[in-house]
Amino acid sequence: MQDRKNFSTSKVARMTQVFPQAVIADKFIFLSGMPGIDPVSGKIVSDNFEHQTRQAFQNIKTVLEEAGSSMDKVVKTTIFMVSGNDFGIINKVYPEFFPENPPARSTPQVMPFPAGILISIECIALQ
Repeated sequence: MQDRKNFSTSKVARMTQVFPQAVIADKFIFLSGMPGIDPVSGKIVSDNFEHQTRQAFQNIKTVLEEAGSSMDKVVKTTIFMVSGNDFGIINKVYPEFFPENPPARSTPQVMPFPAGILISIECIALQ
């Protein structure tokens, strides 16, 4: 790996300063798990899974654009969700952000996150 740098933008609130929102390595952008947090307040947008899902994707879109990429350059998403019964909601929201040529996806169910987080999405995109 010849070129690697941490990347974060102030346009999306960070849950922690321990790790960056993304790492740019060569021609790839690796986004850390992004919950459905309000970009200004840093608090969860609501206790509704669909609202959190949509906000998480919006936050991803913002970080990617600030890093010089876009949603159409995402090649893989991993969607960590607390409930295993919400695939229908993910399948409803996914095409809003990936209307053509959606990226590969895996969706494991996880133990509850802290602070009311119901979903966390990470992705890999081309720069």
